[in-house]
Formats: sequence, structure tokens, C-alpha cells
Amino acid sequence: MNILLTGGAGYIATHTCLELLKAGHRAVIVDNYVNSQPEAVSRLEELAGQPVPHYVADVADREAMDRIFSENAFDAVIHFAGLKAVGESVHQPLRYYRNNLDTTLTLCETMQAHGVRRLVFSSSATVYGVPDEVPLREDMFCKGCTNPYGWTKYMIEKILGGVCDADPEWSVVLLRYFNPIGAHESGRIGEDPQGIPNNLMPFITQVAAGRLDHLSVFGNDYDTPDGTGVRDYIHVVDLARGHVAACDYAAGHAGCEIINLGTGVGYSVLDIVNAFERVNGVKIPYVIGPRRPGDVDACYADPAKARALLHWEAEKTLDDMCRDAWRWQSANPRGYRG
Repeated sequence: MNILLTGGAGYIATHTCLELLKAGHRAVIVDNYVNSQPEAVSRLEELAGQPVPHYVADVADREAMDRIFSENAFDAVIHFAGLKAVGESVHQPLRYYRNNLDTTLTLCETMQAHGVRRLVFSSSATVYGVPDEVPLREDMFCKGCTNPYGWTKYMIEKILGGVCDADPEWSVVLLRYFNPIGAHESGRIGEDPQGIPNNLMPFITQVAAGRLDHLSVFGNDYDTPDGTGVRDYIHVVDLARGHVAACDYAAGHAGCEIINLGTGVGYSVLDIVNAFERVNGVKIPYVIGPRRPGDVDACYADPAKARALLHWEAEKTLDDMCRDAWRWQSANPRGYRG
């Protein structure tokens, strides 16, 4: 298949693109580099051993998207493009709603106009809100998101479900991610957040690299074995392989499917810190701080549906995640900037 990746220069997208190429698919990238770097695409091409066609454009720009679709015959789209910082979304809600919804609406309208009806969407476990129980299953009621970022994911899921209801030729897979960490084993591509990281692992690796003094642990009074929050961490390469499987599934099925991508195993913040120190021999100083609003005790996936429909499951271990994350950060202390 020839697959368009919106936001294709990002962390998860570059790893997905590489796995698509390894599986024999073709890929085209569109990105405006708001949350990414052109160097990521250069490194991707280096690892793939081939050029990857890419466009610098905003997915909300209908004229640019029409041109991209006119110049390529796409079989499917993986939609990664969007603003993604939870905290920032709380302070800039209008920017998040405008950007994330506009890009999706423009993309769907362009796909419709060009007869492309296979879409894999980068959703999030944040749509579950504050769960009554874990593990989280796709058939659970979503009780309400805790931030504008999560609400954009929820709204987009509803938009795409409506598209499928209106046109039975559409096939959409909504992938609800849990917590992607790690990097490609080469250390050439990885997570490169701008400013202070929002997620745990890049925070840890930047402390290990000396860019930050210490890790802030938000709360140690949760109802968990060590008092810190428990999450489902998945290696980004496993997550990328899940996208390849979702594209293959979408090619043979119509309608809209919601599928969790996680390991089904929960690790606490201190579990991750301790594993990182043990695997890499690097000490991570941390300070316990107050809870963050909206954080829950525990959140991890039931991945049974992904096994059943996609014939996919996570294979890499927590040690792999910690080792690969540090290999990337230590080789690239300032990310793609040097």
C-alpha cells in the first residue's frame, strides 16, 4: 500500500514509517514541523536506506492537501498530526480545538474528494477519563476527559465514527495509545520534546544527560503498591508495528473499530526510575511533589482486542524500553539539535 502519514516527522510517526517500509509498504510524509524536526526525516531515510517523499505543509491547508493527494495515489492514511501537550492544552484550549479538529476535518474532506477511505487515527487512552476499574477495555463508557487535548481526541473519534456511519465504504481504526517510550535500537531516531518534557521517560533521560537537575514525581499517595501512579508503558517500536497491523486490517474491513495499543502491564513511576537506573547504571535523583490535577491512580490496557483483530501484541520488555531510551538520549544529548 501507499500510505500518507500526517505529522509524519514526529516521534511515533517516524518509527511507524520505518516499520511500514520494512513491511514492504510505501510511505509519504506531510508535516509542518511545529512539533518535529526535518532532521528526523533525514535520519529515517538513513535507516530505511531509501528516500521518503515528504511535504512541508499544514494538514489544515485544504489547497496544500489537495495538491498532495493529486500528486500521489494513496491507499490509506495514518493521521498523527496534532498538538499533543496535555498541560499546554489546559492553558491554550482554543488553539488545541482549532488545530486538532481543523486538521482532521480538512483531511477527511480531502480523502473523500480523492476517493481514499482507509484511515488509522492516533487516538489516546486519555479518552477513557477517570476509570472505575482497570484494565481498560474498548467497550467501556468514556466518563469524560480531564483536559482539552483529551477532548480533541474524543471528538475526533466521534467525527470519524460518524463518517463511517454515513458512508459504509470507509474503514477507520481508532488506536488508543497508552504510554509510548523507548526509541529505535540504532539510537538514530527517538523522542525529542521541546522545552520541559511532559512525559516521564524523556524527563528521566534528560536528568540522566544532565539537562535537568532532577525528576519531579507528582504524588506518592496514590492507591498503588509504592504510592506513585501506575501506567501502561509500551515500546515505540511495538506501537509502530501496531500501526502496520492496523493498516493491513483496515484494507480488508469496513466500518469503525476502536483498539487499545498497550502491554496490559502497569508500572509505577518509581518502577520506571528503578529499572532505568538498573539497566543503564545511571542514578536519577528525584523529588516528590504534589499530585497533578486529573491524574488517576492506575491506567493500563486490556490488549485482547488487538491480539484478536490485528494479530498483534507488544514484544519488547521494560528493560528494552529503558535501554533504548538512554541509547537515544546519550547519543543525542540535545535531541535532533545536536
